[in-house]
Amino acid sequence: MLALTREVRFALEAVRQAALLVAQIEKELVSTTLTKEDRSPVTVADYASQAVITAALQRTLPEERLVAEEESGLLRAPQSRELLQLATQYVCRIEPDADENSLCRWIERGNAAAEGRFWTLDPLDGTKGFLRGDQYAVALALVEDGVVQLGVLGCPKLTPGAQPDAKEQGALFVARRGHGAWVTSLERPELFRRLRVSQQTDLRQARLLRSFESEHTDVERIEAFVVSLGIEVPPQRMDSQAKYALLADGQGEFLLRLRSPSQPHYCEKIWDQAAGSLLVEEAGGKVTDLHGKELDFSQGRTLSRNYGVLASNGILHAQALAALKAIGAIPENEA
Repeated sequence: MLALTREVRFALEAVRQAALLVAQIEKELVSTTLTKEDRSPVTVADYASQAVITAALQRTLPEERLVAEEESGLLRAPQSRELLQLATQYVCRIEPDADENSLCRWIERGNAAAEGRFWTLDPLDGTKGFLRGDQYAVALALVEDGVVQLGVLGCPKLTPGAQPDAKEQGALFVARRGHGAWVTSLERPELFRRLRVSQQTDLRQARLLRSFESEHTDVERIEAFVVSLGIEVPPQRMDSQAKYALLADGQGEFLLRLRSPSQPHYCEKIWDQAAGSLLVEEAGGKVTDLHGKELDFSQGRTLSRNYGVLASNGILHAQALAALKAIGAIPENEA
């Protein structure tokens, strides 16, 4: 059974509250957005989620550090007044004493150095999926000396059976290094079911999970990868680390992150991979970069020593790496 340590209890409840709040924001059709420098959309939900989790961390584990995606600079700008007010109103549903200043301070607390022991947070992974009404996740992980020790995903649009859910029952996933990967209901986290990756050995029946947004990946090489392995099942397109959850629960065999040709120098952010990668590993799968190297979370806010990401059920990992090499998925300057 899953041991509910102090850290596990904190992470489960903080992610649960944030994920349920994000789901409320989606249902109430809050679509006010800003644009960050990297041109990805920011919603009220991003800021509200990060503030709620940071407030819980400050109250429960005040000595711990946080490395999170969002910053408060844009939120404090005059043109963001309406967004700040909306975010604060939502945070007050969980933190009644919150005000605009405390919200910004909570956001700013996520600027800690990514070294030693720290938590890393993506408050709304899959923002475009959120805006489309598709999959998204709240992702929180604990990293110690470059190794992920604990990961939690809150997925409002997956069932505890790791299936897309039109009724939005929601699922809460947790993995602790050396103690397995588990799933429970987001609304009623009472019974935990252990996760196991697929035991599929037939490449023709392998299911590939890939990003929904074409600009987030290399579509041409994904198609070449599928052909090279003789995969007959169409890839499943999905936003966020919800893909890791499906893979961990045997609902897929491969998860592939290739650099988009439009972003040849992009490095994966640690908060986009930490929680989900541990979930797959603790479910019996394997996660590496495209070279076959383990993901290195000791290099700050990005996986700068890794190129791309390949996650699998483990059984088919070596064949997938060979196929990626054969189709030239790794540029010569990265080889």
